[in-house]
Amino acid sequence: MINILLFCKENYVIFVRKESRRDGIFSIYINDEIMSAVSYYTAEGLKKLREELDYLKHVARPKASQDIADARDKGDLSENAEYDAAKEAQGLLEMRIAKLEEIHANARLIDETQLDVSKALVLSNVKIKNQANGLEMKYTLVAESEADLKSGKISVTSPIGRGLLGKSVGDIAEITVPNGTLKFEVLEISRD
Repeated sequence: MINILLFCKENYVIFVRKESRRDGIFSIYINDEIMSAVSYYTAEGLKKLREELDYLKHVARPKASQDIADARDKGDLSENAEYDAAKEAQGLLEMRIAKLEEIHANARLIDETQLDVSKALVLSNVKIKNQANGLEMKYTLVAESEADLKSGKISVTSPIGRGLLGKSVGDIAEITVPNGTLKFEVLEISRD
């Protein structure tokens, strides 16, 4: 872990902390508290985030409370493994709710009308051809939180996603992956 001091005055300290991560993401801390990063979402992705948060708050949270109450009714709490498990499950649920609330508070909706349609950007459907084997693939570039390889959605922070960003039709993207460098030709860029 590397700390880089950016600003220090009285009780106010800002520094960047580079933790041992391969993605090169830096975290910004103020007075040793991490600042929340802004996340960009499509309308569909933001809707899914809200639905999950609502489900956890209005269905899972009351169920967790009921599970604790049921376990408490079974007798001595000092030797009640079911009670301990229910309390731990509730703690994990509350952590997940807090994390999703933080993400939701810092979520920004992507304005698709402002995106350049001639370049591969977030929400672009990109058809590429592997120069080594001639295999053609089609991916949709999405925010990290919406990535789903099974449905052809790759994150713009993934190696292939980063390599395709900003490319136009006909460009060759050289992408460094763990087992070497891949070359992809951009065949087509479209939006839904």
